[in-house]
Amino acid sequence: MTYRVAMDIGGTFTDVVAYDEVRGTYLAAKAPTTPGDLAEGVFAALGRAVDDPAAISFFVHGTTQGLNALLERKGARVLLLMSEGMRDVYHIARGNRDRMFDLHYRKPVPLVERQATAEAGGRLDWRGDELRPLDEDAVRAAARRVREEGYTAVAVSFLFSYVNPAHELRAGEILAQELADDDVMIVLSHQVAGEWREYERTSSAVLDAYTGPVVRRYLGQIEERFAGRGLGVPVQVMQSSGGVVNADFARRNPLQTLLSGPVGGTMGGVAAAALLGRPNAICIDMGGTSFDVSLVLDGRPDISNEGSADGFPVLMPLVNLHTIGAGGGSIAYAEAGGLRVGPESAGAVPGPACYGRGGTRPTVTDANAVLGRVDPEWFAGGHMTLDIAAARRAVGELAGQLELDALELANGICDVANAKMAQAIRTLTVEHGLEPREFTLLAFGGAGPMHAVEIARELGLEEVVVPRFPGAFSAWGMLGTEVRRDLTRQFFTPGEALDGAAMAEALGELEAQALAALGEQGVPVDRRRVEHAVDMRYEGQDYTLTVPLDAADEPLGEGFLTRAAARFAALHERRYGHATPGAPVEFVTLRTTGLGALPEADSVPYAPQTGPDPWAGRTKSVVFGGTSYETPVLRREHLAAGDQFTGPAIIVEATSTTVVPPDATAAVDALGALVIKLGGTA
Repeated sequence: MTYRVAMDIGGTFTDVVAYDEVRGTYLAAKAPTTPGDLAEGVFAALGRAVDDPAAISFFVHGTTQGLNALLERKGARVLLLMSEGMRDVYHIARGNRDRMFDLHYRKPVPLVERQATAEAGGRLDWRGDELRPLDEDAVRAAARRVREEGYTAVAVSFLFSYVNPAHELRAGEILAQELADDDVMIVLSHQVAGEWREYERTSSAVLDAYTGPVVRRYLGQIEERFAGRGLGVPVQVMQSSGGVVNADFARRNPLQTLLSGPVGGTMGGVAAAALLGRPNAICIDMGGTSFDVSLVLDGRPDISNEGSADGFPVLMPLVNLHTIGAGGGSIAYAEAGGLRVGPESAGAVPGPACYGRGGTRPTVTDANAVLGRVDPEWFAGGHMTLDIAAARRAVGELAGQLELDALELANGICDVANAKMAQAIRTLTVEHGLEPREFTLLAFGGAGPMHAVEIARELGLEEVVVPRFPGAFSAWGMLGTEVRRDLTRQFFTPGEALDGAAMAEALGELEAQALAALGEQGVPVDRRRVEHAVDMRYEGQDYTLTVPLDAADEPLGEGFLTRAAARFAALHERRYGHATPGAPVEFVTLRTTGLGALPEADSVPYAPQTGPDPWAGRTKSVVFGGTSYETPVLRREHLAAGDQFTGPAIIVEATSTTVVPPDATAAVDALGALVIKLGGTA
C-alpha cells in the first residue's frame, strides 16, 4: 500500500488524513498536540492512520510555528540594516489607525528596537540607477555588531532594491562572508517582497527574519525525525497563499508559511464548494484554540496580495483569514459582573476540565459537555473519555459567581461564543460589502459543526454543510491543493504611455522564472501552468486592485488597454460601489503565479459502513434553549446517502461532533456531506 498523507498541527489536536492510493479511500485520525515536543503528537496521530511511514508517497503538513513565535514574541533577535538616513522608516511606520474610535488603541511594539537598527551608505534612484556606491565597510561593521551583540538574524532593506537589488545582494554576500562561522539568518527585502512601499517591504523582511530561525529549526527537526522513521519522500509545507512547497524552499522563505495551518481549510473549502455546486461559501474552522474564517468567491479562494500579521503589514499573497480566540478550549470567566469567553485558551495542556488533565476553569467544550452535546465515551473517535462531572464542577463554580445555575451558564457560554464567531464572519463579509445570506456556511474543525447552526442563525443563513472528516478537513484540503510560486515585478506606467512590448517582455521573463521554479519543485512539464495579473489604479489613487489577465490578453494586441481598464472598473465597482469608466488608469505591478498540479485523488464513491450499527436506537438527554430533549445519537459512518432526519440529533464521528437543533433538518448528500437546513426541508 502507498499513502498520500496530510497533517494539520493545531493548538489542541494534531489531525491527519491518509489517502490510500490502492483502494481509493480516506482515513482521518487525530491525537492531542504535544507542545513540549510536537513530533510526539505528530507520530501519535500518524500512527492511527498509517502503520509504516515508509509507505507514504507524499507528505504535506501545515504548521503555525512561525505565527506562534510572532504572537508569543519568541522570535529571533534581529538587526535591521537600512539605507543611510532611513533608519527610522520601520519605527515611524504609517500614521493611520486601524481602529479609529478606540481610545485605548496602541500600535504594536516594533519587533526590532531602534538601537538595533544600523545604516549603510550608498544610494539608488527610483529608476534603480546608482547615485552612490554601497559603503561596504558599514556592512562589515554591522556584521561585527551581529557577532558581538548576539543577534541571530539580519534583515537588509535598502531604498529601491525592488527595482535594482545590486546593493542588497552585495550586502548579503558580505554578511555571509563575515558571519560564515555563525548561525545567523540573512534576509534581503527584495527577495521577500519585490514591491514598492518602503515601510511594508521593510516590515515583511523583519517578519521573515524574526520568525525564520524558529521555522527553520522546526522543519529541520521534523525532516530528521521522519527520516529516522523511514519516510523516503520530501516533506511538503503549506504556504499562506494556499499552495504547497517543499521544506527546502520553506526554510529559505519561512514567511511564506506564516498562515500555513489555517489555509488548508480554505483550500478544502474550494474543493468542497466545487463538488457541492456552491460557488460562494463561508468557511469556518473552529478548533480547540481559535476560530478561523475565510471565503470562497466564485469558486476561488479569497486571496490578497498584502495583509497583516498581528498588526504588522506583510507584502505577499495570502488567503484572507480572520482569526479570533474562540475555540473549544476558550476559557469563560466573569468580568465586571458579566460573562466573557476567550481569547485565552486552555490549549492541549491542561485543556478543558472535562479532559481530566488538571484543568479547572470552564471552557466552551465544558459547556457543551454540560448541555449533553458531546458523547463522553466516544470523544475523538473513542481515544478520549470525557469527565462530565469535572465539567459540571468547573461550570458550576463560575455559575455561582454570576448567580446562575450550571445549565443557564453553559447556554450563556455557547451564546457568547456564537455571537463572537458570527461577528468575525461579518468582518470578512458585511464590512466588505458582501451579504452573508448569499453564501453557504461550510463548517469544519473539531468544534465547528457543534456551533455551525447557531452561528448561521445569527447571520440569517439558511444552509449549513458539514463535509466529511470535518475535524481533519484542513488536512484533507492540503491533499487537493497545488504547488504554487508567486513572482512580482514593479511596472509603473500611465495607461496612455503603456509600452506593450516592455510589458510583454516582463511577463515572459516572469513566466520563465515561474516555470523554472516549478521544475525545481519536481513538477512535471505537463502539469505546470502560469497565471498573470496586473495591479491597476486610477490616476491619483494611492492603492491598487489586482486585475487578472487571461490568455487572450496580449499587451501588444489591439484593445488591451481598453479591456484592462474595463475589467479594472468592474472590480472597482464591486469593491467600492462606484467606478469612473473612461478615467485615466495606471499600471503599477505585474504578478505571475506558477501552479503545478499534483496527482488527483481518484477516490471511490461514498458508501456507509456496512454491518450492524451498535448505536442503533441510542439516545441521550440534550439541552437546547433551556429545554431538555431526548435526542438520538447517530454514528456518521453508518449514515447512507439520501438519509434524512429532523432535529434534534447528535452526529458523532472520529474527528468531530455535529449538533442538529430541534428546528433544523439534515440530509446526507451523494458525497457523504451533511446538509443542514434551518427551519426547512433538507
